[in-house]
Amino acid sequence: MSVSTVAVALSVCTPLPVLGRNVTVPLVTGGEVTYAALDYAASAPALQRVWDDVAAYAPYYGSVHRGAGHLSQLSTDLFENSRRTVAAFLGCRADDQVVFTRSTTDSLNLLATALPADCQVFVYETEHHASLLPWRDARVTYLDAPRTPGQAVASLERALADRDPCGPALVCVTGASNVTGELWPVRELAAAAHAHGARIVLDAAQLAPHHPVDITELDVDWVAFSGHKLYAPFGSGVLAGRADWLQAAEPYLAGGGASRTVARRADGGVDVDWHTTAARHEAGSPNVIGVHSIASACRALTEAGFDTLVAREQELVSRVREGLAGVPEVQVLSLFGDDAPRVGVISFVVRGWNSSHFAAALSAEYGIGVRDGLFCAHPLVRTLLGSGPQEPGECGAPEVGPGEKSLNAIRVSFGAGTPDEHIDRFLRAVTELVREGARWTYRTEDGRCVPDRGEAAQV
Repeated sequence: MSVSTVAVALSVCTPLPVLGRNVTVPLVTGGEVTYAALDYAASAPALQRVWDDVAAYAPYYGSVHRGAGHLSQLSTDLFENSRRTVAAFLGCRADDQVVFTRSTTDSLNLLATALPADCQVFVYETEHHASLLPWRDARVTYLDAPRTPGQAVASLERALADRDPCGPALVCVTGASNVTGELWPVRELAAAAHAHGARIVLDAAQLAPHHPVDITELDVDWVAFSGHKLYAPFGSGVLAGRADWLQAAEPYLAGGGASRTVARRADGGVDVDWHTTAARHEAGSPNVIGVHSIASACRALTEAGFDTLVAREQELVSRVREGLAGVPEVQVLSLFGDDAPRVGVISFVVRGWNSSHFAAALSAEYGIGVRDGLFCAHPLVRTLLGSGPQEPGECGAPEVGPGEKSLNAIRVSFGAGTPDEHIDRFLRAVTELVREGARWTYRTEDGRCVPDRGEAAQV
């Protein structure tokens, strides 16, 4: 987009309405404030449009693929039309399958069960645990964290060149880091994988809510993402892509819906003819409301215009990064450097603070919800922090000592529903906490840093 186009987009783009935008929360120092939800990378608030669509459908709820009644037929049409909507949103090829799952984690575990025998898997240590851990029955090569996009491609090419060229192979990579927000060179990695006879699956959990994802354009074999990060309610996800490995695999779950026919044999056993469509891996009564909500979110984001949404989010990213850069005690975590393109996910540590203590103060004293910890990406965060494999320290530890390193970090994340005021409040809060300290006493409770309700405010 040109500078003028971005300016026009920003002038007409306002935050998309989301649930919870007017919720107030109490402050430990007294009074209430509108909650600033800045933890989109964990779970984005549902779009109001999505919730309205779900509410409109709810009275017509019926069984899917099972009933002759009008509501069952309506629900079945809704379910299958949602599949087509998601396929269009992802730019799927004509012969791709869209399988509905519970989450990104569920999607990648499904794919892991569908790997051909003796498949080799290549995965970077920088992955979220959802894409780092499912490959338990495969031969896995873990690649070190690259420090540039070029290094990422080069290290993959070296690893693939050394593999057994006769067997199947799969590369798993994120589209946007859930820790740093940095975009990965997906198209180049896909080209490297295919040049060496491997396939590639894209973990788009953090990419799809912030940026267009087109399977055909990126030339990836599968895409996985979660509804609860795409402004839809919890409990639904997608695995979309090549059908052959999925058709050849045993059903992910055995049961009704996955089977076409079941018959007793003369010897007392059971013969099963399994579906070869996406239904093969969708046994049981499907989460039709979850599926409908994903499709609604796909339509809402498409109609809002990704160019406009991306332009506004990039303006927010710049404001957060510039604001944090103005606080010398703050260190922003990055693999690829300051110039790397990224989505609205930024992690950092604050010198002299335990990250859990800082996050607790943001919540209790300013009504701001962020996340602290290792973000289900332990190897990556420890690499970025330069720490060893030891467990993180007690969450409620008020500070780290001189020369010591905090073994967790703070993550602020935002997106299409984030108001400017939430960003402004966050930056003001960071500056005040660093300059003036917390106004309350905190303690550890059940592994979390929480305000000590028995202590007076430190004003």
